[in-house]
Amino acid sequence: MNLTLLGTCSGTEPMPGRHHVSFAIETGGWVYWFDAGEGCSHTAHTNGVDLLRVRAIFISHPHIDHTGGLANLTWTMHKLDGRNSDPARALGDRKVPLFLTSEAIWESVRYLLGASLGRPENRLVAEPRYYSDGLIYDDGALRVHARHNTHLGHPAPGEPWRAFSFRIEAEGKAVVYSGDVGHISELDPLIEGADLILMETGHHQVRSVCEYLAGSDRRWGRLGFIHHGRAILSDPEGQLAIARKILGERVFIGDDGVKLRV
Repeated sequence: MNLTLLGTCSGTEPMPGRHHVSFAIETGGWVYWFDAGEGCSHTAHTNGVDLLRVRAIFISHPHIDHTGGLANLTWTMHKLDGRNSDPARALGDRKVPLFLTSEAIWESVRYLLGASLGRPENRLVAEPRYYSDGLIYDDGALRVHARHNTHLGHPAPGEPWRAFSFRIEAEGKAVVYSGDVGHISELDPLIEGADLILMETGHHQVRSVCEYLAGSDRRWGRLGFIHHGRAILSDPEGQLAIARKILGERVFIGDDGVKLRV
């Protein structure tokens, strides 16, 4: 599968050359979207990702640095469909499933799109689906398993978890995406045999993440840092040197627009 990093920054103030976190996976002729930070549709479109082939969108949790570009993404898909002359790429009546943990996200998107589309009920390209732990998606080309984490704390009794990490499987490969986590150990149920781990550093130190994984008895391939915190943002080369001293060449720091083959 091909993976494009669309945004690699945590929820800081705007940073040169970086947007809030988002990435897209291309496999089987389709595009699958994970989180939707600011500017994600612009980065994708200008880097050759076909927004009319988006088959599903997955949001890890409600924070705005993971959802701030969602309304614009769905609006851009609608706009491109209106200018499209290729019937094979037309969205038509197809609704893209949008996996969420909070109804407030969807209501916000509908409200914003209503200002641009008038009454948008029949013109929205996405439809919400609310998920919890386990296998949440399998279309034969790509599978997504969700696992809750404590980034947003423990829910009150009877309330659902709001923050999740994902294990994404396609073409015999597996990618684990941390989302935002309370502790890296919360990824343990997902990482066995993973070819790539995409780990946030907005709330964690590079050294502690690398030391934890170096001591793990689970098998995994490469580690890519995304959702960068201030340590990486201020000194990416220094932080990469720390990481590679522990894990060697199997670790890298992600940048906006980078394309990976998994």
